[in-house]
Amino acid sequence: MTRAIMIQGAGSNVGKSMLVAGIARACVKRGISVAPFKPQNMSNNAAVTADGGEIGRAQALQALACGLEPMVDMNPVLLKPETDIGAQVIVQGKRFATMKARDYGKQKAKLLPPVLESFQRIGLGRDLVIVEGAGSPAEVNLRAGDIANMGFACAANVPVVLVGDIDRGGVIAQLVGTHAILPPEDLALIKGFAINKFRGDPTLFAAGMDIIAERTDWARLGIVPWFADAWKLPAEDVMDIASRKGGAIKIAVPRLNRIANFDDLDPLTATPDVTVEIIEAGRPLPGDADLVIIPGSKSTIADLAHFRAQGWDIDLRAHVRRGGHVLGICGGYQMLGKEIIDDDGIEGAPARVKGLGLLDVRTVMAPQKRLALSNASYLPSGDKVSGYEIHIGQTDGPDCARAWLSLDGRGEGAASPDGRVMGCYLHGLFAADAFRAAFLADIGKPVTHHDYAQSVTDTLDALADHLETHMDINALLDLAH
Repeated sequence: MTRAIMIQGAGSNVGKSMLVAGIARACVKRGISVAPFKPQNMSNNAAVTADGGEIGRAQALQALACGLEPMVDMNPVLLKPETDIGAQVIVQGKRFATMKARDYGKQKAKLLPPVLESFQRIGLGRDLVIVEGAGSPAEVNLRAGDIANMGFACAANVPVVLVGDIDRGGVIAQLVGTHAILPPEDLALIKGFAINKFRGDPTLFAAGMDIIAERTDWARLGIVPWFADAWKLPAEDVMDIASRKGGAIKIAVPRLNRIANFDDLDPLTATPDVTVEIIEAGRPLPGDADLVIIPGSKSTIADLAHFRAQGWDIDLRAHVRRGGHVLGICGGYQMLGKEIIDDDGIEGAPARVKGLGLLDVRTVMAPQKRLALSNASYLPSGDKVSGYEIHIGQTDGPDCARAWLSLDGRGEGAASPDGRVMGCYLHGLFAADAFRAAFLADIGKPVTHHDYAQSVTDTLDALADHLETHMDINALLDLAH
């Protein structure tokens, strides 16, 4: 049987995803065959797999750390929020249903069999599977039917390491409190603990480690200092992008309520000459931006209404009048057109909505979702681009005659007559270094060369070394069974 270990958090955003990626990379460097697994994820930042499914973007990064191609079995249940109370449910890469949170809570136990099936498949022929939990096992009000944390761990008999985030404070209470509230059958599977995101001298928390160990009887696996280069890795949360300021070229990105697939921004953020600024609701689009990118959205029509409610439509027209450039990707591309037609109510109630009108195109929503890994070329320069498509709806109109990508032998995208407003459906295109440089040069903003893929690889290696230094990886591997 393939061995497994599960990393759970004493709260959300404790750094589980990055720890799994780093531990996986450390295992690969030791010659261990390893795969990532997350039973249930909630994210609109999805990755498309080679077999035409979708999984959480964090699991795609973990697959890269393992030297593997992303596979649907790495994240068998993906929840993609569409409203404050409902989400699209993706099971083994395909749309299963759209449910309100209350209804999903009643149905999730039925998803345990496909989760366990994927877990078994992902471990075939490998030495180790590193499992990532979601949220916190301390949410005992959600324990019935759980497939994300201890429910999965008990069903699959996988030992657990619990991680606390010291940066937000109260880490002793996080861990000891979790121990106090869990039922005995769950506690029996937690074998060790670690502290993440420590700033300063870790020896100052020695007494804290003693207190946690004495009150829980869990093995101490280390204090992990803050990893300063985390920003160089693809961001799981859009807020992680907002905190990074780079160079003199300014790209403004309005933060949509249901922003999706914002990994388009990661290579731009990593480029030394570029600053990517996420514009929060209530703030105007900055007048000094060189480029405004309207990103993907899980709910295009609702996010277009949100866009207008902030006055960003007025700011965007002023930006264009000043000679600024605009790029819409996927949902953002649809918003830039003259109209979005959803007669079948794919995104909610049937509607026909006026778009921003900066591109002479119209979008008709349809129930079929396009999921594909795609290779394209940038027509102005001929540079190759690899990316993915993940969208519903078809867009057409006069400005499509000015397609600026060639994809599978057809034109892709649209541009205004002056070329300042552009849109396309292809995600991930900025990861191509030559294209990224050519695109920015074409809008009058040349950049120095930056090897984005190598930067991510180097950062994963540095993360693995960081964890080898500060975590007891040997003890962690000994806990796996």
